[in-house]
Amino acid sequence: MPPIDTALLLRAYRVGVFPMADSRDAPDIYWVEPRRRGILPLSGFHLSRSLARTLRRDRFTVTADRAFAQVIAACAEMRAPGEGTWINAAIEDACNRLHAEGHAHSVECWQDGALVGGLYGIRLGRAFFGESMFSRARDASKVALAHLVARLRAGGFTLLDCQFLTDHLASLGAVEIDRADYMALLGAAVSGAGAGTGGDAAFGALDRLAGAVPPDAPARTVAAPISGCVIAQLLGQTS
Repeated sequence: MPPIDTALLLRAYRVGVFPMADSRDAPDIYWVEPRRRGILPLSGFHLSRSLARTLRRDRFTVTADRAFAQVIAACAEMRAPGEGTWINAAIEDACNRLHAEGHAHSVECWQDGALVGGLYGIRLGRAFFGESMFSRARDASKVALAHLVARLRAGGFTLLDCQFLTDHLASLGAVEIDRADYMALLGAAVSGAGAGTGGDAAFGALDRLAGAVPPDAPARTVAAPISGCVIAQLLGQTS
């Protein structure tokens, strides 16, 4: 199939639709609009004692936008036996281009220099559409999600879309809502997106708050890793 137009992709997310494929090698995509939608309320993230301890111990070095292409490739490949993936080459390519355009972001967990977990998603206005996550080490995906939630809170986001509710996400505070309620949240989150009206949240705000980049650094400066102690403190304030 021809490449997916990134402008079309953003328009789809704006109206609550996203692409999927039947398998990694599928030549085509289809568009999905769930009747029930999984979201993770940013004020409702469940920071368990064990996850807080894991964060404070800094078992992983956590970065953002350091290895987007590696993260999405790992998300497409890391599946349990018998499970397929909905990320085909066309979706992977489109998301890599969205990242180059500044509309897609990743969070990475590293251990001894190896990428062992992470997640990626699409940003539009004050909404973040969490696409997929992977883990090659215990708790790596949970740590990545904790860093993402702290980052979205700091950046002024109002919606974290999880697409479908899973037991794993529910244990971290995700809930399922009907389409009408989701569309109301989505409409508020994307209102003014890209229009220069202050409607866009800042994915990199946490880096400045935590001193991971200088206050006057350009928008896409590569930030230093943020300590898990900082993340645990930020999440503990309202969790």
